[in-house]
Amino acid sequence: MNLENLMSAIFLIAVLILVLPGFLETNSKLNRFLKNLSIWSIIILIISVISYLII
Repeated sequence: MNLENLMSAIFLIAVLILVLPGFLETNSKLNRFLKNLSIWSIIILIISVISYLII
């Protein structure tokens, strides 16, 4: 794993740490939580695929 991939992973984890408390607080109901979690998963998947194709 080179330095560029390591920095990308660290930034992704840092953003997750910053966003996660507010995300969990606003999604107290399970149905809403699962819907928002699936949306975030799709966004992260799209960003990962695009960054893989660019590099």
